[in-house]
Amino acid sequence: MEHLNKVHFIAIGGSAMHSLALALHRKGLQVSGSDDAIYSPSKEALEASGLLPHAMGWFPEKILADLDAVILGMHARKDNPELVEAQKKGLSIFSYPEFIAKITEHQTRVVIGGSHGKTTITAMVLHVLKQSDIEVDYLVGATVQDYDHSVELKGTADFVVLEGDEYLSSPIDLRSKFLWYTPQIALLSGIAWDHVNVFPTAESYTQTFDAFVNSITPGGVLVYQEADAPLVDLVDNNSNTIRKEPYGKVDCTVINGQTFLQTDEGPIPLQVFGEHNMQNLAGAQWICQLMGVDAEEFNHAISSFRGASGRLELLAAGNTSLAFRDFAHAPSKVKATTQAVAQQFDNKQLCAGFELHTFSSLTSEFLDEYKQSLQPADQAFVYYDPEALIQKNRPAIAPETIQQAFDHPNLSVLTSREELSHYLRQLEVSEWVFLLMSSGTFGGVSFEELMAKIKSA
Repeated sequence: MEHLNKVHFIAIGGSAMHSLALALHRKGLQVSGSDDAIYSPSKEALEASGLLPHAMGWFPEKILADLDAVILGMHARKDNPELVEAQKKGLSIFSYPEFIAKITEHQTRVVIGGSHGKTTITAMVLHVLKQSDIEVDYLVGATVQDYDHSVELKGTADFVVLEGDEYLSSPIDLRSKFLWYTPQIALLSGIAWDHVNVFPTAESYTQTFDAFVNSITPGGVLVYQEADAPLVDLVDNNSNTIRKEPYGKVDCTVINGQTFLQTDEGPIPLQVFGEHNMQNLAGAQWICQLMGVDAEEFNHAISSFRGASGRLELLAAGNTSLAFRDFAHAPSKVKATTQAVAQQFDNKQLCAGFELHTFSSLTSEFLDEYKQSLQPADQAFVYYDPEALIQKNRPAIAPETIQQAFDHPNLSVLTSREELSHYLRQLEVSEWVFLLMSSGTFGGVSFEELMAKIKSA
C-alpha cells in the first residue's frame, strides 16, 4: 500500500490487533486506537509505546477524514460508533488479515494453518530462520524465543511467514482470516472441527480449509500432514494446480525422558517432545527447506528450540516432579498434549487439568468431542465457571454431563475457584507430572503453592 501514514484501530486491545498496531508504530506510522476494555499484557505493551487510549470507549471524533486506513477488530460490533463514522466518511476499512495481505502483496507469503500445531510450527520455522540469519517479516500467535515481537512487517524481506487462522476476519467480513493471504507456500497440520459458533457442522469447518487450499497461488506448494485422514481426503480431491507434499514425523528416540532427533550426523537432543511435536518438526523442516535451509542447518538450529510461549511450557521442576502448561483447548489438542506428556514421562504418574473456556468447549453438543482425550492421565480434573456460560448466553451444563463426555475413570469436575483451590492443595506431588491446559486462566486461581511444592519435592 502506497502513501500509508495514518492508521486507526477499532478494538486495538486484541492480541493480534495490538501486536499489529505496535509493528506499524515501529515502522514509523501514526497509529491511534480505541477499545472498551484492554487487559494485560496488551495494556502494558500499548502503554509503553504511547498507544494506550487515554479513555476506554468508542469516540467517533477520532475518525478523521485524513486517515489512510481503519483496521477493524473482531471484538467490535457492526454498529460500533467509530465504524459507523468511518463508513459515513467513506474511509478505507480493513480487517487485520486483509490489511496484512495488502501490505505484503509484493513478498513471498508462507502461511502455516491447521486446527492444531500452527503456532508451534510457525515458531519452529522462525527460530530456524533466525539461527540461519535469514530475515523475514512474520505474524505468529505467541512469543517466540529470540524475537522481541509477535508481528514484524518491515517490508524489506523477501519472505513473510504468517500463522493462518481459520476464524472470522471481522464483524463485517465473515470469511476466514487465512483466505486473505493467497500464499505461494502453505502448510496444513490437520483438520479437527472447532469454533462451533462459526462452523456449526464439521462439514462447514472442513469447507473453509478447502477454500484455503484453493487460495494457494497456482504453481505454489502445499505441505500437509499425511496422518490426518480428513486433510488427506481434502487434498486428494482438490483440483488446484499446486505441488502437494505430504509429511509425517521425524525419526526420534526417547531415553530417560529426553527426546533425541536421529540424523545422519548422529542423535541430536531436543528440548521439545511428544509425537505431535515430532510431526510439527517434520512440517517445519519442509517449510524451511522450501525457504532455502538445508537439513544439516535445520537439525543444528532446531536443537535449541524451547517451544512457543504457552505451548507445553515448563512451569516448575523439582527432583521428582514437574509441571507444564499448554494453550490446548480443542479436543485434538487436549488429546495430543496429554498423550505426549504421558509418553515422555512414563515413569511418573500424570495429573492433567483442563479448563472449559472457549465458546465451543462450553457447548453441550460439542462436549462429546472430548471423549477419552484425558485418558492417558492417571488423575484428571476439568474446571469451568458456570458464570462464563451466562456471559456467553449458553445453557447450563451439569457436572454429570461433563463426567460422561470425558469418560475418564478418575476425573473431578470443579465449578468454582474455591473447589479448584482445595483440589490443588490436597494433591500429592512426589513422582508426579502436572499438566495444565487452558486458553484462559482457570478463573484466576493461583498455582503458586502447587509450583512451590513441586520445586521442593
